[in-house]
Amino acid sequence: MYKAKPEKSIRQHTNELLENLDILQELDYIKNNHVYELTKIACEYHDYGKANREFQNRIKNNTTFNENTEMAHNVLSLYFINENEFENKEDYYKVAFAVLYHHNYCDNLKAIKNKEYKLLAKVLLSDFEINTIGMNTPKNIKRIAKTNEAILIKGFLHKCDYSSSGGIPIEHKSDFLKLGLENLLKKWKSKNLNSNWNELQQFCKENTEENILVVAQTGMGKTEGGLHWIGDNKGFFILPLKTAINSIYKRVKEEILEDDNIESKLALLHSDALSYYNNDKSKELDVMDYYNQSKQLSIPLNISTMDQLFDFVFKYQGYELKLTTLSYSKVVIDEIQMYGADLLAYLIHGIKVINKFGGKVAILTATLAPFIRDKLKSGENPIEFKEKTFINDTKRHNVKVYDSEIDSETIYCKFEENKQKGVSNKILVVCNTVKKAQEIYKELEEIGVDNINILHSKFIKCERSEKETEILEFGKTENKGTGIWIATQIVEASLDIDFDYLFTELSDITGLFQRLGRCNRKGVKPTKEPNCFVFLNINKNLLTNGDKGFIDSRIYELSKNALKDINGVLTESEKIKIIEENLTTEKLKGSDYLVKYNRFSKWISELEPYEIDKEDVKLRDIVSYNVIPNKVYEDYKDEIDENSRKLLKSINPKLTKLEKEKVKLHKLELKEQIKKYTVPVGRNDIFFKGENLRVSKVQLSRNEFIDVVNCKYDELGFIRATSKEIKGLVDNFDNFM
Repeated sequence: MYKAKPEKSIRQHTNELLENLDILQELDYIKNNHVYELTKIACEYHDYGKANREFQNRIKNNTTFNENTEMAHNVLSLYFINENEFENKEDYYKVAFAVLYHHNYCDNLKAIKNKEYKLLAKVLLSDFEINTIGMNTPKNIKRIAKTNEAILIKGFLHKCDYSSSGGIPIEHKSDFLKLGLENLLKKWKSKNLNSNWNELQQFCKENTEENILVVAQTGMGKTEGGLHWIGDNKGFFILPLKTAINSIYKRVKEEILEDDNIESKLALLHSDALSYYNNDKSKELDVMDYYNQSKQLSIPLNISTMDQLFDFVFKYQGYELKLTTLSYSKVVIDEIQMYGADLLAYLIHGIKVINKFGGKVAILTATLAPFIRDKLKSGENPIEFKEKTFINDTKRHNVKVYDSEIDSETIYCKFEENKQKGVSNKILVVCNTVKKAQEIYKELEEIGVDNINILHSKFIKCERSEKETEILEFGKTENKGTGIWIATQIVEASLDIDFDYLFTELSDITGLFQRLGRCNRKGVKPTKEPNCFVFLNINKNLLTNGDKGFIDSRIYELSKNALKDINGVLTESEKIKIIEENLTTEKLKGSDYLVKYNRFSKWISELEPYEIDKEDVKLRDIVSYNVIPNKVYEDYKDEIDENSRKLLKSINPKLTKLEKEKVKLHKLELKEQIKKYTVPVGRNDIFFKGENLRVSKVQLSRNEFIDVVNCKYDELGFIRATSKEIKGLVDNFDNFM
C-alpha cells in the first residue's frame, strides 16, 4: 500500500478528494459539468507521483527531501496521465497544468523538459508503466494556464486537496440566512407592528440573481440589504475597516444567527481574526478548527477586508483557489469610495474577473463618483448592473462653509453657545491628518475645554480599542451629552455614530459627505440652524504634487469649487447631484488619482500567472511598522518582559495535538498582551540620516521581534518628530489616519 502521509494511503487521500469534489457538485458550486469531469481526473492523478520509491522510503524512515535523489511528487504525477486517453488534447493540458502546479516545490516546467530529470523520473517510477511527456507539453501547459477552465480545474483541485489534507469540511451548506433575516424582522415587529423591510432592502431581496449597484444615504440599512441579496448562497461582505467588520460580524452573529452553530455559518476574515475568535468567550469553540475553516473559505457567510480575498488579482501560485471559490459566490462591496487609486484599481479588476468567472457582485455605497461607474462598465470584462438610488426627504444637514482653515476658536464658540442654551452638545471634529487633530486638541485644551477626546490610528492598540468603544457609546443617537471628539477619516465610514454637530476639513466631496453621515445620522434632530461646519482651505502640503501629498489636487479643487456657495440645508439629492456633476471621468482626466489608477489597472491586467511570489504581494504601497513607544514600555516593562519570557519557552513535544493547540492559543494571547502596547508608525519615524530611534527589542519568538522606539507618546497618541527636533528629517505627511 503506497502512502500519501504516514497515517494515510494515496488511495485513501485520493478518495477523500473525490468525495469533496462531489460535495461541491451537489451544492451546485461547479456550474460546468466538463470542468467537474476534468477536475475529477486531476484529483485522481494529483498524488500518484508519491508512489515513487524515494518518497515511500522517506515516509517510512521519517527523513527529509533530498533533491539529489528525489523529484517533487507533483512533477512525477504527470507521468501517470496518458494524453491519448483524452478526446481533446486541450483537456489533457488543462488536467496536466492542474496536477503539475498543485505544488510549487521547483521550476515545474523546467523539470519536465530537462533530460536528466526525465531519466531520474524513469528510475524513481521503475515499478510502474509510465507515459512520455511530449516536447510541446510545457509550452502548451504555460499557454493553457490563462484559460478559464484550466484556472477553475486547478482551483477546485486545490480546494479539495487542502480540505482533505487539513481534515476540514470543504463547504457547509448555506441554508440559514433567509430564515435568520425573517426572525430578525419578527423581533422588530414584536416592538413595532409597522416594522418592515424598506424599499432598499426589498430591492436587494428581489434582485438576488443580478449584479446590483445601489447608492443609498447613510442609515438606510445597507447591511441588511446586502445580506438579503446574498440570501442562502455562499457570500462575502467586504468592508474597508476592521472596526466595522468586527461590528457587523457581531451583529450578524448575535441578532440574525442568534449564536446558533456559528462555526459552520459565519466567518471573520481579517489579519486579527484568530485573536478575535480566541478572545470571544461568549461560546465554547474549537478556535483553531474554526479559524482553519475560515482561512480555507469553507464557511458560507464571510465578513472580510479586501486584502483577504482580492490579492488573487496578483496571480501568485495558488491564487486559483480564491478565484474559484468566488466564482460560485456572491460578493458585497460596502463603501467603494473609501479606497485609494491603487486599491480601487485592484478592486475593480477583481470584481470584473469574479463576474467573468460566474460570481455575482453587489456594490452598496453612500456615494458613487461617476468615474467609478465608468470604470466598472468599460474596458476589459465590463459588468452590467441593475442600478438604483435610494434617498428620502429627511433633512439631516444644515451646512455652513468657511473659506478658511479649520480653527479651534470657532469650535469653542459653538461649544460654549450650546452649553449656554442647554442643548445636546455632542461635537465631532474631523481632520485630514493626525498632526492637525493633535493641534486642535491642544488648542481646545489650552482654551479650557475639559470634556474633550481624540481618536486616530496612532494610539497603541489597547487605547485605540477603548476609544472606539467610548465614541460608539457617546455617539448613540439616543444619548444626549456634552463633549468634543476630535478624529481623522477613520470615522468616515461604517461607524454607527451620531453627533449633534460636525466641524470638518475638506478632503474631497465623497469623503466630506461620508463625514456628514456621522452627524444627525437618523435625521431626528433639528436643522433650522447650521449643524455641519466645513472649512475649505487646507495645508497645501497635503495636496498631491509629484510623489508628495495624499489628497488629489484636482479632486480637491473640484470639491472646493462645488461647495463654495453652499450654505443652508443640503439634501441627499443635492449631494448626489454635486458628485455626479463634478467627479466625472472627463473632469478628472489627467488628475494624479486617475493617472495612478490607470497605471495600476494596466499593470495588474498584464500580469502573467506566477510572475509574483505570494510573499511579495502587497495590496497597498504603504510601509508601516508596529512599535512600542519607549515611555509605554517603561510603564509596562515588567508585564511585557514576563510575557516575552513565557513566549520563549519551548512546547513540550510529548503533548498531544489538542494540548499543543491549547499551548499555541495561550501563546497567541501572550503575544496579544504585548502587541496591545504597539502603535503603527512610518519608516521615517524610526530611521533618520545618521540616527536610529530604536532603543531595544521585545522578542516574541525565535524570529519575531517588536522594536521599542524612543519617541513622543502621551494622551495625544504618537507624535511625529519634526525637522527642527531631528536633524536630517524631511517633514512629510503620512496617510495613517
